[in-house]
Amino acid sequence: MSEAPGPPRGPSLALFAVAFVVMLAAGVLLGLAAREFLRETGLVWASIALSGSAVVLAGLAVALPRRS
Repeated sequence: MSEAPGPPRGPSLALFAVAFVVMLAAGVLLGLAAREFLRETGLVWASIALSGSAVVLAGLAVALPRRS
């Protein structure tokens, strides 16, 4: 008796897309922070937070089962 194959497992394209957009936003903030570095460090911290979020989202895209 063989089991029916489950849904395909692989990275979620939607989560990768969200991670990519978040990483782009982090890059924009980093560019703005570099321009305004001597006056404002809040943009640097926002860029760090968005970069970390993008890493977490990309990791979730690989770890979570893909929906068919």
